[in-house]
Amino acid sequence: MGAVDLPKSPNVFHPEKPSAVGSRNSLAQEFRDQQAEVDQLMSEEVDKVMNHIASKLPKDVMERIDIMGGLKEKLYTYFNQNYQNMFNRYIVTAEDEMVKKVRNYIDKEEMKTLARYTPKEIAQLLDQIGGIDKFNTGEIEKSVVNMYGHLQGHIQRGVNDLENLTNSILRQKTDVGAFIRGENAYSIVKCGFKDNILKPKTVTDVKLSVNILDSELISPIFHYQVTVEFLVKDLISKHIMDSIDKEIERLKDQLVDEGREEMSDSEIIFEKMKKIENYTDDDVDNPKSKRYSLIAKHLIDRIEGLRAEINPEEFDTLNIRENLKKIIDLENIRNRGFNTAVNSITSILDTSKMGYQYVENLKNSRELMLREYEDTDDSILPDERFKIRMRYYDNAQLIEERKAYDVQIKSFEIEVQHLVDVVEMVYWDSKRFKGVVDFPDLAKRYRNKIKNRIKSKSGDPLYEDIDKVWDEISFIKAADTDVERMNRTYLYEKDRIKKKLIMTRDKLAAMYEYRYPKKRRVMEVRLNDLERDFQAFDYLINPYHVQPGLLLDVDITSIKKKRATLDGMANVLNEFLHGVSKGFQDAAFASFSRRRSTVREDIAQTFGGSTEEEEGGSDYLNMIQADHTDSPMEQKKTQMLKKGLVDTPQKKRGRKRKGGRKSSGLTEI
Repeated sequence: MGAVDLPKSPNVFHPEKPSAVGSRNSLAQEFRDQQAEVDQLMSEEVDKVMNHIASKLPKDVMERIDIMGGLKEKLYTYFNQNYQNMFNRYIVTAEDEMVKKVRNYIDKEEMKTLARYTPKEIAQLLDQIGGIDKFNTGEIEKSVVNMYGHLQGHIQRGVNDLENLTNSILRQKTDVGAFIRGENAYSIVKCGFKDNILKPKTVTDVKLSVNILDSELISPIFHYQVTVEFLVKDLISKHIMDSIDKEIERLKDQLVDEGREEMSDSEIIFEKMKKIENYTDDDVDNPKSKRYSLIAKHLIDRIEGLRAEINPEEFDTLNIRENLKKIIDLENIRNRGFNTAVNSITSILDTSKMGYQYVENLKNSRELMLREYEDTDDSILPDERFKIRMRYYDNAQLIEERKAYDVQIKSFEIEVQHLVDVVEMVYWDSKRFKGVVDFPDLAKRYRNKIKNRIKSKSGDPLYEDIDKVWDEISFIKAADTDVERMNRTYLYEKDRIKKKLIMTRDKLAAMYEYRYPKKRRVMEVRLNDLERDFQAFDYLINPYHVQPGLLLDVDITSIKKKRATLDGMANVLNEFLHGVSKGFQDAAFASFSRRRSTVREDIAQTFGGSTEEEEGGSDYLNMIQADHTDSPMEQKKTQMLKKGLVDTPQKKRGRKRKGGRKSSGLTEI
């Protein structure tokens, strides 16, 4: 079949015409019944899901589930609408591209064979003249890769939508799992769902905070004010760690090749510690110290204290200090990490149709603020909206944040206790001349009788004479250890404040009932203000729970029955974490890079000559030599065995004495 027999794709867009752009059908499929294939695939997948659900749920629950419409029909609809369209259009595109490549290849070969005197291809001439480094198709190949990458991204986004919709059907509710999937769940610092204050029945507010540690960032983030000296030393430290890792890998491979026992995780750590002295030391003042093997001491001294900016009055382009700084600035080490995170979150929002009207990039502070709408008044904003705050924290910033958090929680305790005291005094004044109103009044009236008739006989002290250690608000708190003092959760203090506010409101209601005098209105206004401020404070992230790294704080407001912003933000967050974070890495699992079980040659258990057979014969000889004395007759027999002049008995399949490996089966010498 020649090139003319392969029809070219039409320059039209149509969902049904064969090989048209965006078509479901392709000429390369020939006689295949596409609809029957899809129906078979969909039915099988839906049956698998239904069988899985039926095995997990009781029979009576399965009979009553989803009465308005069958669960199987819903699953089939979602699979059919999403998976079929995405998969088929991707296949059609790939098939059409393959047809075009085959056609062009045939044209090229026919030109070479039939047109004998036709000049060579321009690409071949350029390649022969300049070589692959002068004339290449690298840029074109990159463009093709980018196009397929974007196509794959759109398909992945559609698969994520399908997955979220399927999960929501099975859950029948919205929970934290709808945002961050399992592999990134560890990064969540705080996530809470609550009803919106203005529209509690129809609108929900979601608070989600994600903390990506420094060690998990793909591109490290540095503060703008960090010194050039710190950046250089950080590069040297990374180089040292990489060199040590390479040495450890060589050592592990050597142990495996020699058949020796592999190092444990603890031994690997100790080996790394011992090798540090081969690259650096603590002798700061000695110019010949190992710490200055990569960069000289006088160069380090030149950039000491040098930050991102130099005073224009002191700037000299020919100075060593300025040129060292220029090398670091050209590599853009200082800004690379944060700029990557900003570009990632903004581009994902754009491609996910999650537009935003307000952005403020505080580059020097390493903080980014994004809002879907510029206004901040919740009363006039739509019910579907989001707000993102992304900031990089180092340890010094977190220490100051924790100090401010300590002061704020103490201030709330003082203000709430002051309100409680005022309400308590008003309550005591209100029950004057009313006789017995509550339990303390009754206990006071019967105090003397209890003393004379009960306590005098038993000898026990009166209730009023016993020190009271429980205030009946919260249970007694255990003493703090160093762990609690260094990582303040404040859960106990927050619980006490909440209970005090609730008890104060109940006391006001019991004291005044349906009357609203001026005193009650004044106290309730103060109570409402404190309650609102404390809820907003409790909604914030406790800095004691945050570690140095990137903090992504997302506030989402969404309609409960629509959840458009919730579903869209779930995809945005997962794609952002995938592009910025390396994820959690367990060093214990990472150490299994090369195990004996993966390099053994005897796993196949094959018959025939191999090095394993030679080892088996030598082991048999070693056993003979170990079990018997070396008499002259036996030494002669041993030499004959080695030369193959005497037949050895067949060995049984089993484990060897050393190494714990099985023999390769029956061997003959």
